[in-house]
Amino acid sequence: MIDVMATHQLCLAQEPEADLLLSSDPFALLLGMMLDQQYPLEHAFRGPRKLADRMGGFDIRKIAEADPAEFEELAATPPAIHRYGRSMARRAQDLARYVIEHYDGHTDRIWTQDDPNGTEVLRRLKDLPGYGDQKARIFLALLGKQLEVRPSGWEKAAGAYSEHNSRRSAADIVDGETLLEVRAFKKEQKAAAKKKA
Repeated sequence: MIDVMATHQLCLAQEPEADLLLSSDPFALLLGMMLDQQYPLEHAFRGPRKLADRMGGFDIRKIAEADPAEFEELAATPPAIHRYGRSMARRAQDLARYVIEHYDGHTDRIWTQDDPNGTEVLRRLKDLPGYGDQKARIFLALLGKQLEVRPSGWEKAAGAYSEHNSRRSAADIVDGETLLEVRAFKKEQKAAAKKKA
């Protein structure tokens, strides 16, 4: 699966080195998506690279086994991995430990183990710490649209996020222009929700 990922260059962090890490390490991508909340999307996806720079490389086991207080400090040091650096550091460790416990540290097994269909991959994603229904659907759409990971029924499971040529989420960002289009879409959605309230 890492080989498949390595052939697809993602453009979520909008920084070549950060995007290279996201493209080559499934856990970095999973973590970047987890960080994408209450924080500008491209900065969230730069989080894994910041950790890699501070930890001498990106390693799921190092993250899981790090001293919690030290890891919080490392994550919260400016430029922090998130606006809420310390709480996100705890979530990052929870996520790493979960993937180690359930998938032996091989993140790609979430979508490859026992040849799951789209509904099962969505269920596995929703079970992850820091992942709700919406985030799980976006990640499933990202796998299908950009990484050619397409378990049967993935589009139905991802819902509207799987729509071709949409600009709803991280799954649709392939360059700077599409990032702005996704941002504009989210702004419209928030404005529409406020009007209804």
